[in-house]
Amino acid sequence: MNKDKIFIYNTLHKKKELLEPITPGKIGLYVCGPTVYGEPHLGHTRPAITFDIVFRYLKHVGYQVRYVRNITDVGHLENDADEGEDKIAKKARLDQLEPMEVAQFYIDSYHFAMDKLNVLRPSIEPRASGHIIEQIEMVQQILEKGYAYVSEGSVYFDVVKFDQDFGYGKLSGRNLDEMISNTRTLDGQDEKRNSADFALWKKAAPEHIMKWNSPWSLGFPGWHIECTAMSTKYLGDHFDIHGGGMDLIFPHHESEVCQSTVANGIESVKYWMHNNMITINGQKMGKSLNNFITLNQFFTGDHPLLEQAYQPMTIRFFILQAHYRGTLDFSNEALQAADKGYKRLMTAVATARELSPTEGAENIGIQKIMDECYDAMNDDFNTPITIAGLFEAVRITNSIKDGNLKINKEELTLLNQLFQAFVFDIFGLLESELGGDDQLVDGLMQTIINIRTEARAKKDWATSDLIRDELAKLDIVLKDGKDGTSWSKK
Repeated sequence: MNKDKIFIYNTLHKKKELLEPITPGKIGLYVCGPTVYGEPHLGHTRPAITFDIVFRYLKHVGYQVRYVRNITDVGHLENDADEGEDKIAKKARLDQLEPMEVAQFYIDSYHFAMDKLNVLRPSIEPRASGHIIEQIEMVQQILEKGYAYVSEGSVYFDVVKFDQDFGYGKLSGRNLDEMISNTRTLDGQDEKRNSADFALWKKAAPEHIMKWNSPWSLGFPGWHIECTAMSTKYLGDHFDIHGGGMDLIFPHHESEVCQSTVANGIESVKYWMHNNMITINGQKMGKSLNNFITLNQFFTGDHPLLEQAYQPMTIRFFILQAHYRGTLDFSNEALQAADKGYKRLMTAVATARELSPTEGAENIGIQKIMDECYDAMNDDFNTPITIAGLFEAVRITNSIKDGNLKINKEELTLLNQLFQAFVFDIFGLLESELGGDDQLVDGLMQTIINIRTEARAKKDWATSDLIRDELAKLDIVLKDGKDGTSWSKK
C-alpha cells in the first residue's frame, strides 16, 4: 500500500493526476450536498456513496481529512436558473408550511436514508441559510474587484470581463461566444449585460418568503455563491478536492471557478471530481424530471417499477459495482444481481472467520490479491476492479471450506485483514442485513401507513391522528404529500 500513489481523474484537466495534497498529510474535501425540497431518491445515492468511499479510503491510508458537504436550503431556483421560484419556497407554498420547516423535514429524511446506507456523516455540514453574511461579503469582494455589477437591486457576475482576463469555460469546455449567441432572451434577462452572466444576489419579489437585508436589496443569494463561500470558510482559499455530480459541472461548478478566482485570487480547487448519473431507461433519474424512486420506496418495495423491496446494503453494493465515472442504469435485474453478490460476499466473510489454518501449507496468493485491491483503489477509486479482487478471495475461501485448498496461518490472517479493510472499512458494507430486521421494520411501517391512509380516506380523523401521535412518541415522523405518505426517524 502506497498512499503517495493515488491517482484522481481531474475534470479540470480531463486526465488522471497524482494526488499531491496542498498540505502534506491533510486533505480538504468539499462536496455539493442535497437541495432539501423532496424525499431522497436513488439519484442522491451516487454522489453520497461515491464521496463516502473517497472519504473512507483517504482516511484508511492515513490522511487527515476534513470533509465538508453542504445543505442547500435557499437560493436554488427552478431549472437551475436565475429566474423562477425557489425550490424549497415553492414546496412550502404548496404544502402551506414555513420554508425552514420543509428544509428541516427533508434534511432529517436525507440523514435517515444515508444512515441506513451507512454513509458517514461529513466533518462539517453547513447550511446555505446559515452563511448569508459570508456570501454577502464575497459578493462585495467580487464587486470591488470589478467583476460584478448591480442591476435593479440584483448583483450579477460579469462573465465577459472574466473571460477576457482569465478565460471562461476551463472546467466545462463551454465557449462563451457560442453561449451568448445561442441564448434566446428570457424574462428577467434585461437586467443582465449578457445572457451568460449569473446572479450573485437576487432582489426578492414582494411575495418571496426567504429574503435577507443586503447592501443592494432585500433579497437572497445566488445558488453558485453559496458553495464558494462555504468551501472557502471551512477549507481555505485553496483546497484539494471538490466533488459532485456531472450535472453540476455547468453551470454550478463553472461559476464557482469564476467566483473563487476573483474573490480569493486563486482557483480554489486543485482536483475536481464528478460522479456520473444513475439513469432509468437511459434518462437521468431526478426529481425535476419526475422519474425518480425514493429510497423509502426502495426499502419498502412500494413503487410500480419495483418488483420487490431492496435492503440498503443491496443498494450500496449496486452503486459500488460500477466505477463512479461510469453510467449506471436502474433495473430490477441489476439490483437482484447486486443482492446475490452482496450476500455471497458476506457469507464468505463469515466463513473466513471460521476457517482453520493448515500447518506447512504453501502460499496461495492472498498478498497479491491485497496488492491488486489497493492498486485498483489507487487508480481513481476503481471499486469494480476491487470487487473483482474480493471475489477471487471469496473463491479461495469457498475452496478452503470445501477442503479443496489449504491455507497457512499467516495467509489466513491476511485473508481476514483483506475482508476487514475493503468490505467494512473502505466499502462501508454491513453484515447486519443478512439476518437483520430492516426489511421487517420497513414492511411494518408500510402496513401502518396503509391503515392510516384507509382511515383518512374514510375521514376517520381520530384513528389517523392517533396513529400519527403514537408514532411521534417513538420519534417517527409521518409526512403526507401528493405522492403518498413517507416516514422518517427524528
